[in-house]
Amino acid sequence: MQLSICLPETPLTVTPEQFLAIAVANPDLRLERTANGELIVNPPTGSESSRRNLSITAQLWNWAENHSELGVAFESSCGFRLPNGSTRAPDASWVSRERWEALSPAEKEGFAPLCPDFVVELRSKTDSLSTLQEKMREYMENGARLGWLIDPQNCQVEIYRYTGKTVEILQQPDTLSGEDVLPDFVLSLTRIWP
Repeated sequence: MQLSICLPETPLTVTPEQFLAIAVANPDLRLERTANGELIVNPPTGSESSRRNLSITAQLWNWAENHSELGVAFESSCGFRLPNGSTRAPDASWVSRERWEALSPAEKEGFAPLCPDFVVELRSKTDSLSTLQEKMREYMENGARLGWLIDPQNCQVEIYRYTGKTVEILQQPDTLSGEDVLPDFVLSLTRIWP
C-alpha cells in the first residue's frame, strides 16, 4: 500500500506510534519527528549531495570496521528516538559499543532509543542552515558527544561538542579529527568541497 502525504500549512503532529506506521508504510521517504510530534518529510537530495554523503559515510564505515570493538556506524536512513522524544536521522552517525550492546534486540531493530555519540549533518541545496544548526544543538542536548555540520555552500564546518564549548567554525578544512570520541578517525574533505 502506498500512502500519499500532503502536508497542511500548519505542522502535522503525530504520535510515536503513528510516526512508526507512516515510516513503515513509506520506506522510501526520509521522515523525522520533532520532540513536539511534528512530522518532517525530507526531500531526496540531489546527486552532488548524495555523492558527498557517500564519501563521508564510506570513510566513517571504513574506520568503524577497523575499530569494531569501539562501536557501530550508521548511514542516513537510520532513525534514532532521542531522549526528548524526537526521532532523528543524521546523515552519518556512530554509537559506542557499550551503549549499543546495552540495547535489546527489539530496540536495535527499531528506532534505537538513544542519541548517537557522533553525528554528521551534510547541508544540501534544499537545507536551511538555521534548521540544521537547531538540529545539531538538539543532538548535543540529547547526549551526542561530537557533531559536524558540513556546509559545502559556504565551504565551512561547524564542530559541536557535548562539553558545552562554543561551536567551532572552520573555513574549508582539508580534514576533520574524530578527537577522543572516534580515536584515530580522520575525515578527508577533498571530495566534499565544490
